[in-house]
Amino acid sequence: MSLTLDRRTLILSTAATAGTLVAEAASAQTPDRWRDALIINALGGLADPNVRGDGPPSRRPVLDPRILQDAHASGMAAVNITLGYVAGDEDPFEASISDIAAWDAAVRAHPADLIKVWGVEDILRAKAENRIGLIYGFQNAAQVGDDLERIDIFADLGVRVIQLTYNPANHIGDGAMAPENRGLSPFGRLVIERLNANRIMVDLSHSGEQTCLEAAEVSTRPISINHTGCRAVADLPRNKTDEELRRVASRGGFIGIYFMPFLNVTGHATPDDVVAHIEHAVNVCGEDHVGIGTDGGVTPIDDMPAYLERLAAEVEARRAAGIGAAGERADTLPFVPGLEGPDQFFDLADRLAARGHSRARIEKILGGNFLAFAREIWG
Repeated sequence: MSLTLDRRTLILSTAATAGTLVAEAASAQTPDRWRDALIINALGGLADPNVRGDGPPSRRPVLDPRILQDAHASGMAAVNITLGYVAGDEDPFEASISDIAAWDAAVRAHPADLIKVWGVEDILRAKAENRIGLIYGFQNAAQVGDDLERIDIFADLGVRVIQLTYNPANHIGDGAMAPENRGLSPFGRLVIERLNANRIMVDLSHSGEQTCLEAAEVSTRPISINHTGCRAVADLPRNKTDEELRRVASRGGFIGIYFMPFLNVTGHATPDDVVAHIEHAVNVCGEDHVGIGTDGGVTPIDDMPAYLERLAAEVEARRAAGIGAAGERADTLPFVPGLEGPDQFFDLADRLAARGHSRARIEKILGGNFLAFAREIWG
């Protein structure tokens, strides 16, 4: 055996040991009442909100021990992470391929902590082995360009979720902030057909209403809205109408409720708002179709004034780029105070239990419904 291979084995072994210790310590903090629950975040992240982001941008994720410890402590068995092109001037296809490579490297660097999810068996394995399953997902399909074979490439590289649009319109369909609400393009219908053939989740988060309704009808497999709210509860474009929710659920789909400011028309959402949107979605869709897609991470903020300063700049940049959403302001937070940090899923479960929801229903919402939906789509 070569010296190079010996060193590589030693490095991986040391990383695995360290990761196991972090996972075991975090697992010990999980409340006993929810220790066995399968928690899947249909849209979230592994990122540090305290990083300033100074210097040139890098595609390589930074997974320091705190990020991993918080993720383990949250109880997540799996999370749909956003990678690839969302908006901006970079080449959508090249950016997406680069992101996939960077996250693959991160998974290899943390074998005791992370598993790349190709199918439901990887989620179950992550739960059993106290690791975190990473579901690769796009929040735009612009990277498909006009070449349907790119969808085959993304599938072969492990992308399991593709959202058709971001807030603006693209060549596939109209997003939530596109005023025309024109629905799918002819090419968009072909994209859905190819996604179905590759058993990739068709995600309609951020889509316009007509795009969502048409996609639910065109798709031969159930579709999802992995992170949204209910427009009947808070009338903002990023939330879904009852017709959209009902259409998606009636065809076997999945709806994830986010922890975002759009849950309240004031832009200042509370834990009670999260519960209200979940309950409304359950009433409209049935308890077998609703879960959580927080659209956020699990590491808390250390310096709120500094964070708010960065947030204001980010909101202004999004507005200037034309990708912001109604209800998104410098004084709105992209999370729900009171449902944040590693305890957020346990706190939500306790709130639902206090409202009289059964443990069986709560466990469906925490992850069981997403798992069933994923099994239907991925096989």
